[in-house]
Amino acid sequence: MNIQHIRNATLVVEYAGKRFLIDPMLADKGVYPPFGPKVGFPDAPRQDQSNPVSSLPTSIENIVSNIDAVIVTHLHLDHWDDAAKDALPKQIKIFAQNEEDALEIRNDGFQNVEVLQDSTVFEGIQLIKTKGEHGRGELVKLAGQVCGVVFKHTNEKTLYIAGDTVWYDAVQEVIETHKPEIIVVNGGDNQFLEGGSLVMGKNDIYEVYKAAPNAKIISVHMEAVNHWTLSREELKSFINDKGISSNVLVPDDGETYSL
Repeated sequence: MNIQHIRNATLVVEYAGKRFLIDPMLADKGVYPPFGPKVGFPDAPRQDQSNPVSSLPTSIENIVSNIDAVIVTHLHLDHWDDAAKDALPKQIKIFAQNEEDALEIRNDGFQNVEVLQDSTVFEGIQLIKTKGEHGRGELVKLAGQVCGVVFKHTNEKTLYIAGDTVWYDAVQEVIETHKPEIIVVNGGDNQFLEGGSLVMGKNDIYEVYKAAPNAKIISVHMEAVNHWTLSREELKSFINDKGISSNVLVPDDGETYSL
């Protein structure tokens, strides 16, 4: 498989001969307001920086060309935005986490939307919807429902895209059940000024490593929207100190791995 990290949680995954676009946020730099009170959220870091805070590493045309299916883990702006809706053909296959999200995507004009199940099959590839918690405590209610997905095929390693989740027992259960060899985590430790982590921080990622010490772990969702708190350099320093830098990969925007 090839995994190209585009920006934030956006990936292009080539798996068993098919190209999947994951959580597309395709807008130009600075098009949207910062996450915070202006868009109905609590106060957050960098309220003076509009989103996304980084540019796309390649053209939208390069990203969406020859895509076979899109997976939208949830409908937050940094995972499914207007630029993606405009760029993608309305007949493209889209997988959503539930019927509520699927209805909203259909209302945007997309005609081929399917709800991920415990075991969905697309072109011979098994797609398994997994649970996630987009924060802890009261933040879970504020952030809303999210999902991840496990990819399986006889010709490929098992891939687990965890989505917008912190480390908790359901993530450990996915790892124990499916034994993924490749794990993508959203690791920017994004936070508001109160309430704690919305996605994984460095200690969460270390827990993923301990649960799957033989897996390659790829940390994305970093330095792309205003409320990130964990930088790539800080994570690299942490994994170096832990002696796991060969296990945890921290891609730059646009970087591709063949795995």
